[in-house]
Amino acid sequence: MSLERGLAGLNLEMPLEIPRTEYLDHSGYVRYLTGLDPNDPEVAEEAWRQTYLKLDYDFNWLTYDGVGLSSGRSSWMGTATYSENQQDLRGHVDGYASVREVLDMDPVTEYAQPDIATVVTDFQENLDRSRRQCPCALIPGGIYNSVFTWCILAFGWEMFMEAAMDDPVRFDEIMEGFFSISQRNVEAWLQTDMPFFLCHDDIVWAAGPVFHPDWYRKNVIARYERLWEPIRKRGLKVLFCSDGNYTELVDDLVAAGADGFIFEPLTSLEYIAERYGNTHVMIGNADCRILQRGPESAILAEVERCYQLGRRHPGYFFAVGNHIPYNIPVENVAYYMNQIAAHRRR
Repeated sequence: MSLERGLAGLNLEMPLEIPRTEYLDHSGYVRYLTGLDPNDPEVAEEAWRQTYLKLDYDFNWLTYDGVGLSSGRSSWMGTATYSENQQDLRGHVDGYASVREVLDMDPVTEYAQPDIATVVTDFQENLDRSRRQCPCALIPGGIYNSVFTWCILAFGWEMFMEAAMDDPVRFDEIMEGFFSISQRNVEAWLQTDMPFFLCHDDIVWAAGPVFHPDWYRKNVIARYERLWEPIRKRGLKVLFCSDGNYTELVDDLVAAGADGFIFEPLTSLEYIAERYGNTHVMIGNADCRILQRGPESAILAEVERCYQLGRRHPGYFFAVGNHIPYNIPVENVAYYMNQIAAHRRR
């Protein structure tokens, strides 16, 4: 069963078949696979439920931060379009007019959060809803905005980076304020029945870190260690996820307590497998750009690359690491899915 296989992979027990997941936003493929339209509200939940069952998911993504920044100012830098009929929504956006405004703000007062009991109920309901939709797979608790991403969402990249360099001491206090919001969310997740924890934070770009690694170690990764400590004391595993190329920071994340990694093809599966493949979970790395371009021989080669690297390690999970968006040809998605099914046996 998928739950058992996923749990075995999470616990590094080398299941006979390689576990898998996907970050699938392709309505056309869901219609192809199930005959149901996920854009139809009356059948959407069933369409996705059948998709997860037919693809035999062992893990399914869940992160949730509750009300997030909705009560205060934030910035908007555009929206990546990856789902069919996705709207380009700006949401609640007032923004910060200057670096001085950034340095004068306090995250805890700017972004008021509900009482902890309300947050716990909200988090548990989200976890239960995800389990109903994807009953075959392990589903974590988790947060999308941990330390770094709060700053991107609140200030935008440029204002964030300028303020961080303009007054490092004051900006450290601001980051501590965002950290306290995440710390409270962790406290709430620990009062649910989550089986493990997913910590997402988009800390890098495609080319790698945007600050010096020492800045990350002091301002971000040291806070992860504090954030994850109560989770690890509970005996729960922590999986870390970021877009972009965070290969340079993997060793530091391991030292901070990460039990596994979810990553795009930009982060090196080769590096993580060589150093941590027998001690840590690894999820992803297949490249959706190859699915987009094809041909089938290239898609097969990408599956075999991940298979040859992952099959030797007990906690590897197949996945396209940078999503499967709506504009990939349906036949290419179908071919990829068939090849994953054919390569699951170690």
